[in-house]
Amino acid sequence: MIDSFSYVKSLFILFISFTLLSANSCKDTTTNTKATSANKDALFKKYNLDKIILPQGFTISVYAEVDKARSMTLSPAGTLFVGNKNGKKVYAVVDENKDGIADKVYTVASGLNSPNGVAFKDGSLYIATISTILRLDSIEARLANPPQPVTVYDKYPTDGHHGWKFIAFGPDGKLYVPVGAPCNICEKQNPVYSSITTINTDGTGMEVFASGIRNSVGFDWHPVTKELWFTENGTDNMGDNVPEDELNRAPQKGMHFGFPYCHQGNILDAEYGKGKNCGEYITPVKIIGPHVAALGMRFYTGILFPEDYKHSIFIARHGSWNRSTPIGFDVTVAKLNENNVTSFTTFASGWLRPDNSVIGRPVDVQQMPDGALLVSDDYNGAIYRISYNK
Repeated sequence: MIDSFSYVKSLFILFISFTLLSANSCKDTTTNTKATSANKDALFKKYNLDKIILPQGFTISVYAEVDKARSMTLSPAGTLFVGNKNGKKVYAVVDENKDGIADKVYTVASGLNSPNGVAFKDGSLYIATISTILRLDSIEARLANPPQPVTVYDKYPTDGHHGWKFIAFGPDGKLYVPVGAPCNICEKQNPVYSSITTINTDGTGMEVFASGIRNSVGFDWHPVTKELWFTENGTDNMGDNVPEDELNRAPQKGMHFGFPYCHQGNILDAEYGKGKNCGEYITPVKIIGPHVAALGMRFYTGILFPEDYKHSIFIARHGSWNRSTPIGFDVTVAKLNENNVTSFTTFASGWLRPDNSVIGRPVDVQQMPDGALLVSDDYNGAIYRISYNK
């Protein structure tokens, strides 16, 4: 009798242990983030969204909580994939009932080296680490049980300085991959540095598309002309107000944008600019603020926002890190007439407070199918949703 009781007791303990272990294991990969009306208000207060200033008619809310959320990409089915520069993970965010509030956050990859960049094509998620492009196949059918990453290409430089990447597929079907300068300012013989490169989906055919780019962490293609536009971070330690970050346009392969010889299109570098002329290089379409850390950008193609936002560029400015007076920490909008910026204004602000304290740092922007705009914030580990009330 005693032996039978002990045996049953042991089985019961084993069952409870296994249940707890399974629950903890699931918690590591899937998070239910469904916001009730009560916790939706709590999240609004938690992230100080009452302090965010938007144009009249626009509202902001929390779409999801995602640790150190960085670059984003959206699948045709509406799954949002989010990179993570410092947390070594990649996430999938799902809004199952399409109500503008994420229901679940899955961890689809972990243990990676600065997996900042994500791009989606033909059912597969592409992930950019410092030196390697990885791929997760048939990922949307396996969010709760993701496959092991397949290596697509592993020959990018291993430098950590400006090594994290934004990636996206262009209209030509190729994956565009930037390689930042491995320094504040320097000249390297390897032409892959300070560039935006392209590779085929199978990892073949890597080549430099554009050169002279200190560090780009955001780009997109004009919805009509299909030309590449990108943000570029200017050099540090030249002063509070120079050089400015840039918004650039690359309509064709082989263009050189000046780094390290020329800054913001009109300032020759004191060392590397000797014997050079800024006129030899492509001038920025628009300079967009000194040391603002302009990162993610997207053309707006939706119909939710007012008509004058159509084909404008939303730009996330992460914010300065060593300027004596901080600047940035906002989302701006550049409105265009053909290839000219007719206005450049602040769209969402308030993350930089009047006392120069910081309550958020925008990283990337992503348009959703309904026309709302998502903004990732790695400072808070959150993704916000900006909508418009017609």
